[in-house]
Amino acid sequence: MDQEISGLSSMATRPVLADLSEHVRQAHGIPVRFESAGGVEVARRVREGAEADLLVLAEGALAELEEAGHLLRGTARPLWISQVVAAVPDGAPVAALDSESDLRAALLSATRVAYSTGPSGAALIELITRLGLADTLSDRLVQAPAGVPAGSLLSSGRADLAFQQRSELTDLPGVVVLGPLPGDTEINSVFSGAVLASSARAGRAREVLDLLGSDTASEIARARGMRALGHRD
Repeated sequence: MDQEISGLSSMATRPVLADLSEHVRQAHGIPVRFESAGGVEVARRVREGAEADLLVLAEGALAELEEAGHLLRGTARPLWISQVVAAVPDGAPVAALDSESDLRAALLSATRVAYSTGPSGAALIELITRLGLADTLSDRLVQAPAGVPAGSLLSSGRADLAFQQRSELTDLPGVVVLGPLPGDTEINSVFSGAVLASSARAGRAREVLDLLGSDTASEIARARGMRALGHRD
């Protein structure tokens, strides 16, 4: 069997990359293993010279690393779009999220609102500010530690409303997903992949990256709450 291709990724893409790595191994005979951590932590490790072949991160963070010379030029490509969704603890009332008014009501009725680190968390804070609720909610916001799903704060009782990438909340025990944010409050994140400049198997890594962006991979990603660019659920 071929030498293993190693990758680094943020937590949001961990479930889909686990499925895709198994698919690539079984269908193409290429062993692939991704190590996932908080996006900020992964970017720091890359800047400090972490050894790996592939990188999958939020589009903006990956572009910064490319500009700094940490990625093999010409290999960066968008892979999937992920929606931020709202969730509540299992057993809590399931409120509708059909309008901005519904979202405002959910935020105002929550005693603790959990959100993640990284781009999706920053986007949520921007949204709360735009809705004029920053001061009202300032004492209720709870940011999950890097690499920890915001949804885990629901099941542990530390929050009663959480916002995070759908892929990180799907199948999480003790959590019920309400759905994506309505209308122009929608938050989407684009995740991209690239070959690291330090890869000793750049050619093989490019091949795996192409497989991650294939139509078959898109179907697997959809089952994990993500969709390829240009596709609609």
